[in-house]
Amino acid sequence: MKLFLRFLLSAVGLIVGAAQVGAQTRTLTRAHAHNDYAHPRPLFDALAARFGSIEADVFLVDGKLLVAHERKTLTPEKTLEALYLEPLRARIAANRGSVYGDGVGVTLLIDVKTEAAATYAVLHRVLAGYAEMVTRYENGEVKPGAISVIISGNRARAAMEQATLRYAAMDGRLGDLDAPLSAPSLIPLVSDTWAKLSSWRGDGPFPEADREKIKTRVQQAHAQGRRLRLWAAPDTPAAWEILDACGVDLINTDRLKELAAYLEKKRPAR
Repeated sequence: MKLFLRFLLSAVGLIVGAAQVGAQTRTLTRAHAHNDYAHPRPLFDALAARFGSIEADVFLVDGKLLVAHERKTLTPEKTLEALYLEPLRARIAANRGSVYGDGVGVTLLIDVKTEAAATYAVLHRVLAGYAEMVTRYENGEVKPGAISVIISGNRARAAMEQATLRYAAMDGRLGDLDAPLSAPSLIPLVSDTWAKLSSWRGDGPFPEADREKIKTRVQQAHAQGRRLRLWAAPDTPAAWEILDACGVDLINTDRLKELAAYLEKKRPAR
């Protein structure tokens, strides 16, 4: 009995402590944990660094959404629910309704590696079980939640466009900025490769023409009510400085602690 009571008090203390920590921290809204599942502690390393956007690749296998970068590394216990959705639900419950206790929403970018329509159908059913914490899109109305799920990779665009109820939005590409046929509620984020706007890999000064190309795309996205992310940029402070100065909304990194420190030093209020 005494052992049980000690366990119970310890558990309560952890929950209260998590809420207090969350209340004292703030979300780094521009920090994006690229290939988050590859870190020693998927999700939890990004949470420790207070990242505002986290990326997970998923495969549909026998009706389950499994997380991995390549099919050969899939294991049945590494489901989207176990690695991400359930821990986020517990965290949100402990932190007064948001991931970090500051009321700021966090993005979960799900990169679909298997066939788009079948994977989306299962993902929709899975996310319905977390309706209390995810952003919902219902008859054109956006109902914000603590987590905004955005689907990248293989995207079931037709199914998502026709749905009257969604628990996820869709990641766009630069072409969507040139012909904005879809509302920001369907495509709130546009992501594309750095190579489309610059060939600079970190050597020598950054070309001013490339800087203007990036700024133009940022301005396009913001004018349409969307955010912009560029993947495969050099993962260095020099590149972060360029992305930051140009106003790119999400900065990709595999170096969680380093980017967090950079953003805190650069703009402590962000």
